[in-house]
Formats: sequence, C-alpha cells, structure tokens
Amino acid sequence: MKYTKLERNWVMYDVGNSALVLLQTSVVPIYFNALAAGASSAGLVTAWANAQTVASLVVAFLMPILGALADYAGNKIKFFIGFFLTGLVLCFAQAVPMSAMAFLVIYVVCTIGLNSSMTFYDAMLPDITTDERMDAVSSSGYAWGYIGSTIPFIICLALIMAGPSALGLETMFCTRMAFVITGVWWLVFTLPLLRTYKQKYGRERSSEDTLGHIVSGVFSEVAHTMKEIARDKVVLLYMVAFFFYIDGVHTVISMATSYGSSLGIDSTQLVLALLVTQFVAFPSAIIYGKLAGRVGTLRMITVAVVAYMCIVLFAAFFLKTATEFWILAILVGMFQGGVQALSRSYFGKIIPKEKSNEYYGFFDIFGRYASVMGTLLVSVVTSLTGDPSLGVLSIGILLVVGFVLLVKLSKMQGSAA
Repeated sequence: MKYTKLERNWVMYDVGNSALVLLQTSVVPIYFNALAAGASSAGLVTAWANAQTVASLVVAFLMPILGALADYAGNKIKFFIGFFLTGLVLCFAQAVPMSAMAFLVIYVVCTIGLNSSMTFYDAMLPDITTDERMDAVSSSGYAWGYIGSTIPFIICLALIMAGPSALGLETMFCTRMAFVITGVWWLVFTLPLLRTYKQKYGRERSSEDTLGHIVSGVFSEVAHTMKEIARDKVVLLYMVAFFFYIDGVHTVISMATSYGSSLGIDSTQLVLALLVTQFVAFPSAIIYGKLAGRVGTLRMITVAVVAYMCIVLFAAFFLKTATEFWILAILVGMFQGGVQALSRSYFGKIIPKEKSNEYYGFFDIFGRYASVMGTLLVSVVTSLTGDPSLGVLSIGILLVVGFVLLVKLSKMQGSAA
C-alpha cells in the first residue's frame, strides 16, 4: 500500500511513541523493582497495578471534556502538542536518580501525557485518510510502531547489558540513559506529523465563540454526545464490548513483565522475550489489516478476543518458566497489534467525523476505565490471595463478556443488512 505524505507522517508517530510504550512494558517494571528492592512480590505487583490504575483514571476523566474543546477547528493539534511535551519532559525526568515512590509518581504523570497524546492522535485518523483505507493505515501504524520501536530498544538493551563490563558504567546508570535515548527517538519521529497535520473535520468557531462561551458549552456538548451515543445502538454496544475486551489486552500488556518478574523469571529473559513480541507483531498487524478488508473488521476483532482468552488461561495455569514466558510473548505479538488497530479504525468508521475527537474521548473513557478495572482486579485478587496467578485468571471473565457482546453486535449488523 502506497501512503500519502500525511498518512506516512501519522504512522511515524506510532514509531516514535511505541519506543516509550515498549520501554514501559519491559525495562521500567524491572527498574522499579530494583528501586524498591526488599518489597514482596505481591507488593510489587500491587504497586505497579495501582500506578497503572491512577494513570488510566486521570486520562479517562480528562479526555471527553478536552475532546469537546479539541473538536473546534485547529484545537486538536494544540492539545496533542501539550500532552506530547508533558510526556516527553517527564520521560527525560525519569533518568534522574530518585526513590522508588518518586519514580512511580513521575512515571504516572509521564504515562498520562503519553496516553492522552495518543487519544488525540487516534482522533486524527479520520482527518488523514478515508474510510476505505482506514483499517490498513491504522494497522500499519501499529505494525511499523512495533518494528520501529525495536531500534532504540536494542540500543538501550545493549547499553544496559554491555555497559557495565565494556564501559565500566553502573547498570542503574545505563538503565536511566535508556529514558534519554527513548525520549530523543520519540521527539524525532513526532516532528514530521507536527509540521504537516491539518484538522480536516471539526466545528467552526462563530464570532460569539469566545473562550468563556466555548468552555461553558463544553459540558452541555458532552451531555448531548452522551445522548447521541445512547441512541446509536451500534456505537453504544460496540463501546461496551470494547470496554470489556480491551481490558484483557491492556492488562496483559501492562502487567506481563511485572508478573513474570514476580515469578522469579530472569529479567534478561523477560526483556528479550518482549523484544521478540515486537518482531512477531509487525507482520501480524499488517496481516490483520488485510484480513479485515476480506472477512470484516468486526469478525477479526472477535477472533483476537478469543485468542486473548486462551492467552490469559495459559498465563494463569502454565506460565512458570522463561520458556513459557517466551511462548506467551509470541502469542501476544500475534494478536496485540491487530486487535488494537482494528478497534480504533472500526470506531472511526461508525462515528460522525466532525465530532471524532469528542467521540474518541468517550472511546478512551471505555478503554481507560477498562484498564482501571483490569489492573485493579489484579491488584485486589493478588492482595487477598497472595497469588498473582489468580489475579491474572480473574480478567478472563471480562474477556468472555466482551466476546458475547461482539457476537451480539455482529448479529445486529447482520440483521440490519
């Protein structure tokens, strides 16, 4: 598929931000565990799950309100830049030596900046391409993000593993430098989008739309959009299904390394296995985009949800050794990019384009609160039982509910056709 310049620059942002996502899901939990040396395995998993929960709650609360403001012509890029810079500055800040608790606070705020920028980035999709190309472009974003993010990650990994012996540097110092390398990579691959993006769909300002008038009308606009969503059975049912199934996806991604570390699996094995995930995810996401065009986007999302149900069962009952973690990493790579890419492109097809930012704000609420529910569930079950495996198993219930709702949505669309 030949990209337009704007489509290519949009995809490049996925290449940039995915480097930080990869670092956060692999090296950062291990680094945090090193800072909090002496804490119990259950305590480490609980602290990490709570940090994910707080970050998700803040983003979920902010996005519908800011999304309504961003839907005014020209505002989307301003909010995107603001959150991107917040995440970037705090990415660099994590390289400063500090206590475990201070690091966790900075990590949470950095994650808020990263995830919020990605909400506005997702909402750019209707502006930069057409409905017919949306599945392929969205899948390409995830695919190139996966493969591109491995470049700075390999550099960081080589520094962490070889730095102490080859350069005489401390491992903790080398790990902190990984934040600097990743931040520079993120910045470089964001600049092309900043230079070329123009908001195509949006509400035009009138002469009466002063800042005070716009702000005062935001909450009524949000309430009106909520009523529109409630009346649209397809959008509503899909968002509820997304709320449940994306929980399993995000929780597995965010908790995998922390869970593996708590089982005593060697950190090097954990990081290398997750690196393999990126290489597996690259062709898998591209294939998912192509298959969606042939058999249907919703059907391919449902297939991925079933796969994640199997992945959760495998993690809960069979994950004990490094070899099994490698199997888990490969399975996640096969379905992770596809389900995320098709989820955002399918939503982009069924919503009003001129209100994409506000709708994606609500979409993000469902995604973020699902993440809150998943990580909180893991935290609570692990704390009560002292067994992280039971915490992992508990999220399977949410995936089953998501699957049932997707089947219902498919039947609804089939009867409508």
